[in-house]
Amino acid sequence: MKICLVCSQGGHLTELMELMDAFKGHDAFLVTHDEKFTRSMGDVYHIKTYLIKDFLVRSLRFKALRILGNIAVISWNEVRIFLSERPDIVISTGSEIAIPIAYLAKAFGKRVVFIESLCRIEDLSFTGRAIYPIADLFLVQWKHLTEKYQRSRYEGRIL
Repeated sequence: MKICLVCSQGGHLTELMELMDAFKGHDAFLVTHDEKFTRSMGDVYHIKTYLIKDFLVRSLRFKALRILGNIAVISWNEVRIFLSERPDIVISTGSEIAIPIAYLAKAFGKRVVFIESLCRIEDLSFTGRAIYPIADLFLVQWKHLTEKYQRSRYEGRIL
């Protein structure tokens, strides 16, 4: 099984790396933002890694247009990666980098798994809300969230 692991740097990446043992024996690859510390991820975890530039929008001037432009660039990069790798499943712990590739995977009939962050106690994250409608498996780490989000599952604390 070919597995695409996708998340932003920082806490989302830390959470996903906690699960690396689960992907042993599978052809997995990682898609994350290009940061100094993420450049060694492939060597450290022995996983093929694709790095995408993180376009932070610092200026409030034309912020919405810049965000849309950034999403378009990120999406184009993810389309190229997806078509090159052809994963069977996409697994993410979050942030905006996961949204385009999750929808692309769904359009190609692939499975999408989203693991909501442990810090999301009362509500889903923005990315969680965006992926929830298409996720084949949506895991939350607080049992009471399954009452609010019927399609979510609680399997205990994952992270």
